[in-house]
Parts: sequence; C-alpha cells; structure tokens
Amino acid sequence: MTHAPENATTAPLPEGFAPLVAGGPYIQHNGPLYVLHQGNVVKFGFRVEPRHTNPMGNLHGGMMATFCDMLVPLSVHRKSDQVSNRFLPTISLQIDYLAPAPLGAWVEGEAEPLRITRSLVFAQGLVTADGVPCARVSGVFKIGPEVPSNAVE
Repeated sequence: MTHAPENATTAPLPEGFAPLVAGGPYIQHNGPLYVLHQGNVVKFGFRVEPRHTNPMGNLHGGMMATFCDMLVPLSVHRKSDQVSNRFLPTISLQIDYLAPAPLGAWVEGEAEPLRITRSLVFAQGLVTADGVPCARVSGVFKIGPEVPSNAVE
C-alpha cells in the first residue's frame, strides 16, 4: 500500500475553493466536496482521505463515481439558466478511469452541458488528480422537479 505524507490529507485547499453546501446527507457524509465558481469557471474538488481509498491506497472507484455523479449535474446547474433550479436525476453515467488518484491527491473536475432538451440533459466532464487526468465522464440526466433553493448552491 502507498502511504502519503502525514499532512497529505490536511493540505490547504487550492485558492478560490469553498465548501459545497448541496447534495443531501449522502454526499455530506462521503465528502466533503468543494466548489470554485468564478464567472464562467466552475470546478468541483476534494482531497483524497484515507476513508476514500481502496486497499492500494488510491481513490476507490465508487468514490470517483460518486464525485462524477455530483460534478456533472451541479456543473450544469451553474452553467445553464434552463435547469439551474431543477433536480437532475441520473439516467446514465459513463466513467473511463484513466489513472489512479493517490491518498492525499487533490481531485478536481470540470463539466459542460452538451445538449439540453425539454426533458433531458447530456453532459461531459474531465477529472484530474494533482493535475493528471484520472477520469473522463459523460452522462444523461432527467430534468426533474424544482428543488428547494438550499439544495442547489
């Protein structure tokens, strides 16, 4: 197993990131996630903690999937006025795992809506670990009901 330096999971956040207050109890328990939203730039990220890792000391694929399932619809909320206040449940999520994200790595992602119809959103994104591409994601999301204003940041 790979071991990160003792302070790897307590390193400071990259400049501009703030705690994400969205996503419900599941992500609050499995996070924390962070957001940077400056103009047209929208990024989400988190630091790989011991509880996020597999037996090899790298980010568990399930945690990467969870992150991607938050990254894409929350990015679309911030980049499209059409669905900014709508729940976007996942219909389909495809993830290509490109490289490991070791313990202590800063995992960061950006995503873009590709097409928005009357009932569906098609979007894609890229995730990096300390700047190295580690996952590519695409998904289809149903345009659901409006969500309470405190549920979508």
